[in-house]
Amino acid sequence: MLKILLWILVGGLGASAVGGIALQRGETINSLWFIIAAVCVYTLAYRFYAAWIAAKVLAVDPTRATPAERLDNGRDFVPTNRWIVFGHHFAAIAGPGPLVGPTLAAQFGYLPGTLWILIGAVLGGCVQDMVTLFFSTRRNARSLGQMARDELGVLGGTAALIATFAIMIILIAVLGLVVVNAMKHSPWATSTVAATIPIAMIVGLYMRSIRPGRVLEASIFGVALLLASVAYGGFVDRSETWRVVFDHDGLTLAWAVIAYGFAAAVFPVWLLLAPRDYLSTFVKLGTITLLAIAIVILRPEVKMPAITPFIDGTGPIFGGKLFPFVFITIACGAISGFHALISSGTTPKLLTSERDIRMIGYGGMLLESFVAMMAMIAATVLDPGVFFAINSPAGVVGAEAAAVAKISSWGFPVTVEQMQALAAQMGEASLFARTGGAPSLAVGMASLFGRVFGDGFLALWYHFAIMFEAIFILTTLDAGTRVGRFMLQDMLGNIWPKLGETSWTPSVMLTSAIVVAGWGYFLYIGVIDPNGGVNILWPLFGIANQILAAIALCVATGILVKSNKLRHAWISGLPLAWLVTITSTAAWEKLVSADVRIGFFAAANDLSAKLEGGLLPPEKAHTAPQLIFNLHLDAAITLCFVVLLWLIVLDMLRVVFRHLSGRPALPLSEAPHCPSRLIENWVRD
Repeated sequence: MLKILLWILVGGLGASAVGGIALQRGETINSLWFIIAAVCVYTLAYRFYAAWIAAKVLAVDPTRATPAERLDNGRDFVPTNRWIVFGHHFAAIAGPGPLVGPTLAAQFGYLPGTLWILIGAVLGGCVQDMVTLFFSTRRNARSLGQMARDELGVLGGTAALIATFAIMIILIAVLGLVVVNAMKHSPWATSTVAATIPIAMIVGLYMRSIRPGRVLEASIFGVALLLASVAYGGFVDRSETWRVVFDHDGLTLAWAVIAYGFAAAVFPVWLLLAPRDYLSTFVKLGTITLLAIAIVILRPEVKMPAITPFIDGTGPIFGGKLFPFVFITIACGAISGFHALISSGTTPKLLTSERDIRMIGYGGMLLESFVAMMAMIAATVLDPGVFFAINSPAGVVGAEAAAVAKISSWGFPVTVEQMQALAAQMGEASLFARTGGAPSLAVGMASLFGRVFGDGFLALWYHFAIMFEAIFILTTLDAGTRVGRFMLQDMLGNIWPKLGETSWTPSVMLTSAIVVAGWGYFLYIGVIDPNGGVNILWPLFGIANQILAAIALCVATGILVKSNKLRHAWISGLPLAWLVTITSTAAWEKLVSADVRIGFFAAANDLSAKLEGGLLPPEKAHTAPQLIFNLHLDAAITLCFVVLLWLIVLDMLRVVFRHLSGRPALPLSEAPHCPSRLIENWVRD
């Protein structure tokens, strides 16, 4: 009875918090309600919905040996302590999306993004991560594309293989560009991120050879070194001698990131990838915990209105109406296809027991959603005028004086003096037009930390937040590269089976080089050509990510139906239908919209007309042909991705229809049951 009353209390408190957020109008709302709503909703979802899916829909079996146990080879398949796996999984999935996406989506107001973060994660993102991890574990840790080929057939499977691999290359390239920009000419961020690599290798060797299984000892040792590296980064930032060593331009850092990506893909997973991501999780969780504590202590008022006038698509940060672009802008905090690649890539190769799938798959995504909620709060407690001054491009609102005049005319007052004073506090020359979401998030976090721990350290907190964002992103890049290698090996294995052996050294070296060369090329182009290259692919990031999530849910729905669980197929079918709707709508608008801020062809035609009419200054005229080409390339890639998505959806429906009508269909590719010998081993302690 006490448990029942407790859960009723949690449910009532959560409903009150969500209702207060949704219905509050005309007055400011305290940010504490956002934390209460998130904690209550996540707790209820994990306790009941996730437990029901694990027990009734998936029927997880902790006595069944996982691929990590059966195929243990010391390189890719390694039975690993579940907390290490959780740390690696969370670090790998928690990239820039939960930080940057909610910050940019605050353009529409706090309400749309907040509701999508809560609902999308519980019913969509967490379910996708959990079921994909389960199905991959049951199929020898196969990649998403290979599972699609095995379960749907040659047509849909080949389309899925091509789509997932192409999307992966673009996503990693964009992540690489973000992390390079975050570390560019920032000795503190660069030195700290660089230090995490040898620290991770030391911890990996400690747990593997020196003190096997002593996870707590290794964690304390590693975290101590990590904190020392953060303090050392501050020393580097202040030292005239060491600043030169770690102060690099974008191109140098790009080559360093490319080299690191290759190393992370070929080194044994226990030596670099898993311990580095695990230790990075402490930085991530520690920072988010401090942010949550600061919000609880300060209880700041949310200054951004619930709904802004920009829901009609006239927003200065990015073009597009509330529907569908809020669901495209916020991806990782609600549902992200990139997670499906991790859940069918590195994580199932480390998993020791199916019992941990709920904690790692569903729980890991809930934690990332909470990160997105913290980012939404940090962005919306800023003065709206300051928020828009930081995030609005100069080409839209003008230079400093013109920008403050235009932003103030929208009803969000801000002054040049206010922005100059804020920049001085943060140790920056200017904060105008610092687009991308990361700088405004860092300002919001630094402001909250400063009010709790001392305003005299605002510059310190600001640069710490920038470094924190860089670490967040780099852990996604390294895991993504390794997953890309697995995907390519799966594809090449269909041609020559030997190349499909994930730990065969020649295959490892060849496929890793191809994957790194693929995203490295786009990263290189983006760094040397700031007006074009990969930068112009940013509008594709959200669409491609959500299309990838739809592909994962397609595969899951098909497997559920083929497993004779039609009455439970709605758990993946409903979010699939929603994602197909929003991605198709967003792609249609990007292709046919006459608004130059939305449509690819409209922007290309407008730029062509200005170029032919001699209306562009010389420097812009020089880069215009490249920009026009990239806009057409964007349109072609978008169209290709949408066609592949619909091909996969229709093929899945064909397979489902054949199964339900009793016609011949591909059998399930699940590996045979094999009893586990690790249930009571140290790795489970």
